[in-house]
Amino acid sequence: MKHKRHFLVFSAIFVASAASIAHAEDNAVIRWNQAVLDAIRTTHPGPTVVARSLNVLHTCMFDAWAAYDADAVSTRYPFTGSLRRPAVERTSENKRAAVSYAAHRAAVDLFPSEKPALDAVLASMGYDPSQSSTDRKTPAGVANIACGSVLAYRHADGSNQLGNQAGGSGLPYSDYTGYKSVNLPGEVVGTAPQDPNRWEPLIVNGVAQKFLTPHWGKVKPFALRSLSQYSIKTPAAYGTDAYRRQVDEVIAYSANLTDRQKVIAEYWADGPSSELPPGHWNLFAQQVSRRDAHRLDRDVKMFFALNNALLDASIWTWGQKVRFDYVRPVSAVHYVYFNKPITAWELGSGTTTIMGQNWRPYQAASVVTPPFAEYVSGHSTFSAAAAEVLRRFTGSDRFEHAVTVPAGSSRVEPGQVPARDLTLRWSTFSEAANEAGVSRRFGGIHFVDGDLEGRRIGRKLGRAAFGLSAQHYGDFRAATLSAEATTDAESAL
Repeated sequence: MKHKRHFLVFSAIFVASAASIAHAEDNAVIRWNQAVLDAIRTTHPGPTVVARSLNVLHTCMFDAWAAYDADAVSTRYPFTGSLRRPAVERTSENKRAAVSYAAHRAAVDLFPSEKPALDAVLASMGYDPSQSSTDRKTPAGVANIACGSVLAYRHADGSNQLGNQAGGSGLPYSDYTGYKSVNLPGEVVGTAPQDPNRWEPLIVNGVAQKFLTPHWGKVKPFALRSLSQYSIKTPAAYGTDAYRRQVDEVIAYSANLTDRQKVIAEYWADGPSSELPPGHWNLFAQQVSRRDAHRLDRDVKMFFALNNALLDASIWTWGQKVRFDYVRPVSAVHYVYFNKPITAWELGSGTTTIMGQNWRPYQAASVVTPPFAEYVSGHSTFSAAAAEVLRRFTGSDRFEHAVTVPAGSSRVEPGQVPARDLTLRWSTFSEAANEAGVSRRFGGIHFVDGDLEGRRIGRKLGRAAFGLSAQHYGDFRAATLSAEATTDAESAL
């Protein structure tokens, strides 16, 4: 069962809960972004599905909005023909209506169990949830045509949203590639994997982990050309000095965890209210919107670019996770130090001496370690990609955001950590992204290479997605600058 954490969130201009309380002045883009984040918190999909869901939502909104803009080109044009409306119809109200109808249609398609709540959001905005017009002279008609085209494309994008892909189980987003782990499921403590180089599913609370969406590398991306587009180093093999060093670093972190490092590990683990890393960066984008007083047009563009980058990050990252099928720290520590004493953190004892096979990451007992391979870090890749988009879109790396975590609010060590209220601050988007990456090393979830390689490629993914997004909304100067930066970065490899 998910437990809510109560983080107090502060920015330069507002105070809100970490779940991001809706503001009366929020535009339609923010309201629908928030509605889908609420659906994510209720239904608990994995990070890959979260990234795709937010992408589909904001692509539908963008394509509907594009019909009322003089320059923007929808993602499905020229496949569906131009929906561009005459200048006289390009009013703020028509844009608001088109964006809202498109968002509602996308959200209900993605989260059918949440239809009553989503209907209520649309109705509260003054629109009819039953509206199914395809009349191009109306915002609802434009929205239904535009979003319908996006949904048709995405229903066949390799994600298996409908559960109808041959080879799958029939369940939404089920694997159809036949992935099987090399290692048999192992216990959280007391055992070690058969192969120390490969991912080991753990038995958590009596249930063996299954690799989450191992087919995700086959999903159609936005700007990413292929899974092999960017060269990355091969993770360290068992028996090498590098393998031992990365294991020892994880143990050293564990033995010397400060309250701040523990808070960092927990804060970034799955988002402030279980919206996972892609949702977490959407919360940050909401805060940027409020900070900079965005109107609807600007937020349509920003969230479109952001969630294109997050989708590509999910596809590339999971492609690498399946390609390398690499061992998690918990399994590597158990193997290297089986029946050998180590100094590390232990629940209830703090830093103490334990046998290697009894080591656990600094994570909640219901999680222990994620149900998929280690290399590379999703947190690192998602966060670097998102930070790059927000930096480029706003024209500055400035973030100036902080969260204050109340004393004793830890899920891992409730009542004890932190010993007193503790504030995390990020002056820049890059600083926040880097902390998200290192948080997984503090928490015993990732090795150093999984973090740093994820950050490195995440920035490239962010640049590429921003550049192509800028082309779609007609900012060719931004698109050209982004393309030049991406080309320069790739040539340096």
